[in-house]
Amino acid sequence: MKWPSHGSNPQYLYREAGISMPEHLLDFSANINPLGPPGVLREKWLKFFDGITDYPDPFVSSLKENIAEKEGLPADSVLIGNGGAELIALVGKMLAGKNVLIMEPAFSEYERACRANGCHILYYQVEQPSWMPYEEELFAVLKNVDAVFLCNPNNPTGIVYSREFIVKFLGQCRKNDTLLIVDEAFYDFVENYEPLHTLLTEYDNLLLLRSMTKMFAIPGIRLGYCLSSPAVIRELGQSQPHWSVNALAIQAGEECLKEEEFVRITVEYIKTERTKLFSFFERGGFEYSPSKVNFYLLRDAGINDQYPLFEFLLRKGIVPRHTFNFPGLDGRWLRFAIKGESDNQRLMEVLSEWKAVR
Repeated sequence: MKWPSHGSNPQYLYREAGISMPEHLLDFSANINPLGPPGVLREKWLKFFDGITDYPDPFVSSLKENIAEKEGLPADSVLIGNGGAELIALVGKMLAGKNVLIMEPAFSEYERACRANGCHILYYQVEQPSWMPYEEELFAVLKNVDAVFLCNPNNPTGIVYSREFIVKFLGQCRKNDTLLIVDEAFYDFVENYEPLHTLLTEYDNLLLLRSMTKMFAIPGIRLGYCLSSPAVIRELGQSQPHWSVNALAIQAGEECLKEEEFVRITVEYIKTERTKLFSFFERGGFEYSPSKVNFYLLRDAGINDQYPLFEFLLRKGIVPRHTFNFPGLDGRWLRFAIKGESDNQRLMEVLSEWKAVR
């Protein structure tokens, strides 16, 4: 079967599974803030509309400067993109023909971008229950590697690597002249996350990828940015077309940067819902990844093949994210976003129904 490579758009998942799509669905496959976008975006939306009659700033200067100021970096260490997907594509072009290591399981776009640019791809697989690498084994692989993709917090497990590990990893990468690319798309969902951008002044072999679409629930707008040394940013920017970031995205991004209280409330909400869900899973005989963010892996510990559970959920109108295209997972887990309280309650009810018929 040719399963969809991303979450959302559940019609394609149902079509591939050969299941009629129920009229009412709860889509747990996309990791978007369940609280929705900040209210300020609705309040100012008509004002944003005025900007569509002119070309946007091709250098995205105002948003770039705002991000640089917030992160304590020079503006030439920031590149704004049309979502994380465009930035990953630009990284793939920059690495064309080189040896690239991907820490798996990981977001499928890394491999896709690298394959499109003729990279030689190597893999390092982390496995349950810790989902953590063996450092000596990992560092030994770096000798012939030009770049490494590391997703932190990890997608799909929700695991967070410590700053201590990242610093040690960066040092090993620098010894081997290896670029460490850390995708921090979900960093702002982590309580007391130790930001990595402060390491950029010391390590010129570090590239951080960030998304604004997840926390601020604006995937339809497409907005992300990366942070690195000015030299790396210049090289990435050479392949980016003019007007890649539209005027609405720029204005929305500038407003979202101010929403610190919104972020705090979201982190608390996710933590509360995650605690309730994980407690239910423990009582119900489900295994889950010890996630620190707004999604997690789940499997029924009583069966090896999770497809019957996957199919059961789809027929009940619950849409999980399959893991058939996550190397090392290969469908043995399902990924779920943490949604609103009533939706999470419905998920628990359906999982209880599943257990009752097994």
